[in-house]
Amino acid sequence: MKALFKNAAVYTGGVFENKDVLFDNGSLSPMGDFSPMCPSSVIPNTVIFPGFCDVHVHLREPGFSYKETISSGTAACARGGYTTVFSMPNLKPAPDSLENLKVQLDIIDRDARIPVIPYGTITVGQAGNVLSDMEEMAPFVAGYSDDGRGVQSEDMMRAAMLEAKRLGKIIVAHCEDNSLLGGGYIHDGEYAKSHGHKGICSESEWAQISRDLRLVEETGCAYYVCHVSTKESVEIIRKAKARGIDVTCETAPHYLTLDDSALEEDGRFKMNPPLRSREDREALVMGIIDGTVDMIATDHAPHSAEEKSRGLAGSLMGVVGIETAFPVLYTYLVKPGIITLERLAELMCINPRRRFGLSGDMGYTVWKLDEEYTVNPDEFLSMGRSTPYEGVRVFGRCLLTAIGERIVYADGEKLV
Repeated sequence: MKALFKNAAVYTGGVFENKDVLFDNGSLSPMGDFSPMCPSSVIPNTVIFPGFCDVHVHLREPGFSYKETISSGTAACARGGYTTVFSMPNLKPAPDSLENLKVQLDIIDRDARIPVIPYGTITVGQAGNVLSDMEEMAPFVAGYSDDGRGVQSEDMMRAAMLEAKRLGKIIVAHCEDNSLLGGGYIHDGEYAKSHGHKGICSESEWAQISRDLRLVEETGCAYYVCHVSTKESVEIIRKAKARGIDVTCETAPHYLTLDDSALEEDGRFKMNPPLRSREDREALVMGIIDGTVDMIATDHAPHSAEEKSRGLAGSLMGVVGIETAFPVLYTYLVKPGIITLERLAELMCINPRRRFGLSGDMGYTVWKLDEEYTVNPDEFLSMGRSTPYEGVRVFGRCLLTAIGERIVYADGEKLV
């Protein structure tokens, strides 16, 4: 397969430069005016990024393959432009020892379409009581997380941080104080009050971030905050960075583009943390502008159709997002001029790899930004279908994703 990406904007050295690029069976090369190679098609006005990197993806296997598999999940990742993802540890068995981790590693080796780097758990079974075998897993994991559950014990988190520090690994924290949840399942805001729902207060997130940052100062551990969703969290992290604390964080596309005014009585709007207020969303956008928020991760969290069919109160928490992340962010943030395309490349490609020390071939992904279409979950490669963006018009379609000379996704209708 050969194609000429005519006048493509290619991300090079932190900026986009326009050039003609020849695609030839997986490899890309600049094409001079007198090149003897004749492409079978000419595709104008594309943008070529380094492959996206998502450090927060739920692939559900082993243990929950009725929701997603490593094969289906990584196929969806490749379609979304991703060439590296990190898999979260809420699995069965939970990766709390090398023996349990190996179950996942074997499936990754067999079925993954793109590189998948797992996390080990912080505690055994993510129960918060006993530290996992962090040392045994260290050579094979990106870091340690009990994602889906906050570590409730300060002493346990301190011990985890000291061990992670000793091993040269990072703690990746889901911050949630269970004592403040009160049975809530959406944000404790106007929608919850007016529709009779139980709310989750913002303090349940930011209070544990504040506690953990105090422990980071004490231990010197590298620390990373998952799915930041509140304005208080952004300000706490901003001040911690100013003090020189080794902290980075992510937010997700839905927290940057939606708030609780968008809620409907539908499980596709239910995730943890929940969609917060307009003020929270605006603070998160400011955080990605000023660098307080380091990267955007999807928290891609597929469930079965039945599990997401029980409304806001009864549905499980989690939405899919790996195939819509870039189009949503481009449509809502870049096209209106809120951030530049270069900044989005930093948030999705460069900063994740820098924080987690990844090197080597990033791969690349090619997009047509002027293509507008309606998000249709029935077209997803992911087994998950629950997205708050169903029926939304977005710009940006992935034509191609490759690693080295290996094509991991190609749009057969567009790339001919």
